[in-house]
Amino acid sequence: MSVEGEQRTIRCLVAKVGLDGHDRGAHVIARAFRDAGFEVIYSGLHNAPDEIVQAAVQEDVDVLGISILSGAHGTLVPKVIEGLEEYGAMDDTLLIVGGVIPDDDKAELEELGVAEVFGPGTELETTIEFVRENVRDRR
Repeated sequence: MSVEGEQRTIRCLVAKVGLDGHDRGAHVIARAFRDAGFEVIYSGLHNAPDEIVQAAVQEDVDVLGISILSGAHGTLVPKVIEGLEEYGAMDDTLLIVGGVIPDDDKAELEELGVAEVFGPGTELETTIEFVRENVRDRR
């Protein structure tokens, strides 16, 4: 239970989707989110889009951060978005993506509903502040 005026802890799911086995970035962002005071759930490797959606819905997360380096973002992220929409969770879930995403693909993902795409070299504080500001807007 939260006291009126008290801020609820931001709940995040950091997810690896598909066959991408590179999880160092996901571990780094999960630790940074935890150190920033967020509650963090890490999906582990090799999850199907529907598994990520189920976890996000069941855990009632505020933020779903997908880490993907396999190049399959154009196929897998839209499937996650479709699943969140089916559950009516897209409006309540801040969806961010991290990885090596070409600019053209970044624009397409944002048109589909991804709030932001963070590429290599993004400062951790930049991502943390983006989450804090944009989760507040959704509450």
